[in-house]
Order: sequence, then C-alpha cells, then structure tokens
Amino acid sequence: MKFPGSVLVSLVLFVAETLAALCLSGAYRAAGDRMWQWLTLLFALLPCALVQLSLVFIHRDVSRDRPLVLLLHLLQLGPLVRCVEVFYIYFRAGRVEEPYVSITKKRQMPKDGYSEEIEKEVGQAEGKLCTHRSAFSRASVIQAFLGSAPQLTLQLYICVLQQEITAARSIFMVLSLLSIVYGALRCNILAIKIKYDDYAVSVKPAAYLCIFLWRSFEIATRVTVLVLFSSVLQIWTLPVVLMNFFGFFFYPWILFWQSKSPFPENIEKALSRVGTTIVLCLLTFLYAGINMFCWSAVQVKLNDPDLINKSQNWYRLTVYYMLRFIENAFLLLMWYVYKTDIYLYVCAPLLVLQLLIGYCMAVLFMLVFYQFCHPCKKLFSSSISEGLLSCCKFLCFICKPPKSAVLTEKAEVKSPENTGEAWNSSKTIDSQEGNLHQSVSSNA
Repeated sequence: MKFPGSVLVSLVLFVAETLAALCLSGAYRAAGDRMWQWLTLLFALLPCALVQLSLVFIHRDVSRDRPLVLLLHLLQLGPLVRCVEVFYIYFRAGRVEEPYVSITKKRQMPKDGYSEEIEKEVGQAEGKLCTHRSAFSRASVIQAFLGSAPQLTLQLYICVLQQEITAARSIFMVLSLLSIVYGALRCNILAIKIKYDDYAVSVKPAAYLCIFLWRSFEIATRVTVLVLFSSVLQIWTLPVVLMNFFGFFFYPWILFWQSKSPFPENIEKALSRVGTTIVLCLLTFLYAGINMFCWSAVQVKLNDPDLINKSQNWYRLTVYYMLRFIENAFLLLMWYVYKTDIYLYVCAPLLVLQLLIGYCMAVLFMLVFYQFCHPCKKLFSSSISEGLLSCCKFLCFICKPPKSAVLTEKAEVKSPENTGEAWNSSKTIDSQEGNLHQSVSSNA
C-alpha cells in the first residue's frame, strides 16, 4: 500500500498558505491598508470554503450521519480531519482481516504490440485511501487556481506599487507559487488517470520534474505579465481578465449546446436538476480559472458521462499556446509603451525578453514531457512532434490563397502576352499572303 504522501503535501501547503495569509492580513491592518487586508482575506477564505465543499461532496457526508465531521468542515478544519483519518486507515491497514475485497482489472502498457490484463485485489482500506487521495487532489486544484493564483497576482501587484518586497510577503508569494505549481501537477496526473483509466499508470520522477518545470515557467511568466500590464493600465485590466475568464467559462457550454445532447443527469443521484446545474457551473468556473493562468490538462466535455474529453487534441493545445504567447507579447508591448516612473531603474527590453524566453522554456519542457516522459505515450495515435507538424501544415494551408485565385491571377498576367503573340502571328500570315499575290501577278 502506497504511503499517502500527496495527502500530506496538500495539507501542508493548505495550512501554511492559510496561516501566512492571516498573518499578512494582520500586517496590512496594522499598516492601515484596509483594502489590501480585505482582498488578502477574500482570496484566502473563499477557496478554503470551496475546498470544504468539495471534500464533503466527494465523501457524501451530507447523506451520512456524521454531524461532527460536518461541524469541523464548517469550522474550516475539514482537511485536518481528513488527513488524520487517512493516516489512521494507513497505519491500521493489515492489522485486522478485511471481510471482503474487490477485484480490479487493469491493462499494462503495451510491449511489442501486446498488452496484458492484470487482476488485483483491493481491500476496503486501500479503496478508502484511493478516495481520499482523489479528494485531496481535487482540493489542491481548487486551492491553487481559485485562491493561490489570485493571491500571488495580488501580492506581486502590491510589491510593484509599493516598490518593496518584505520578508513576510516574499514567503507568502513563494508558498502561493508552490501551491499553484503543485495544483497544476495534480491536474496533469488526474487528466492522465482519467483518460487512461483502463491501464495501470505509473508516473516516473523524470515526468514529475518535467511537469514541475513546465508549470513553474508558465505560471510565473503569466502572473508577471498580468501584474506588469495592470500596474500601468488599470482601466484595461478588468476587460482583459473578464474576456479571458468568460471565454473559457462559456466554451464548454457552447460546445454542449451545439451537440444538442440531453442534460447530464448521472453526476449524483441525490442532486436535483438545479443542484446538477450548480455543480456543472462550479466545474466550468474552475476550468476557466485554470485556463486563465495555464493550460488545463483536463478538458471539460459536458455531454460526456465522465464530463471529461478523453481524446488527445494536439490542435487545441497548439492554438492555446500560440494565442497565449501572442497575448502575453501584446500585454508586454502595452506595458513597455505606457510604463511609468516606477520602472525607471528597470531595463525594460531585457525584462520583456526574459519573460518571453521564460514562456518559451515552459513550452519546451511541455514538449519534452509529451514526447519522452509521458507515462502513456505508447497509447498516442500520433506523437507531439507529428501533431505539431500536422498543425503547422494545416495553418500553412489556411494561410495560402485558393488555387483558383492563383490560376486566375496567372491567366490575367499572361493574357496580354498571348494577345500580342496572336496579333504578331496574324500579321505574319497577312504579309505572306500579300507576297504570294504579288508573285502570281508578276508571272501573269
């Protein structure tokens, strides 16, 4: 039985970030910065409440008679209770014989074109631990992109405005960045396990390292670009953020309405139609929050029973990174044009170059992960290099003018020459006829 290390890491990041947010909020209150105090509290408590809600929903505590657990969740102590329960199950496993076990069937990764199916006995304790790991993974994603990402953006923005980085604020920003990167990493692993549920997936350390570097460069550059832009063009920050957020929020709903599929009813039997709609809205809300800062490895598909798109779409991945790179470059250009005196001692061209190179490094580590380190790369219908090559061919085909237009242009260019050649040939024939007539008359 695997040690529940992911649960422990999630809890440590959750508790450390919450305590750091409360301490920093108290420091803002002592300094008289009430607006920064309330914003820091908001970005700390809102995801905390959503984390409690997700843990209660996954474990179905409402339908079970557990009033003490529900009370502790209301007191925002749910992750602590769940972690204690996880380690109680882990250390108690094996001491008591379980009354029954379930048998799961998983297929191994193909070797030489063959894939064997393996049966494994899963006891009650291991099944409960698996449920807890899944719940904490989802809670880490919620904490990362609905709490830590806005929090990191806010604190970096305050540092830029005040031109000062305090020790407490720097520690808090490091914790927030680690929380976001860890949440993105868990999101990648969740996507792999959901898409390839029939296979026994084992993620190697090289894959974890590639994902960590990929997400670190991507998120750090994205947050820095947003902060720089918002520090000089505050009026245009809200339209940019809302356009990004609502674009990703409504995208799954637009695809769902276009498919004309029936409304999903199999999410939870105890939920009514209104409750199902609320859950789906929260899911797309989280999806939009993730895509605001980085590529969402999990693609929401509302007309699918699992609510996840299990196909590997290289075109969507390519279009996302191309558009995001263009957007980041445009926002940096606007910052460079309208930068104020607070950036007097900053080498602006060098900073722009570093941020663009940082984003390119994120794309590079992403390519390395999908090409060499992905645990299920043998199951891809096409590799990332082939997918990118086909994407480039497709984009070049779109950019080329139609063949009929090219032929028309060539015909228009050649038509005067053809007319001149025909006129010259007719002139030669007329002269030959005249000479023949003169020779005949002279002979006569």
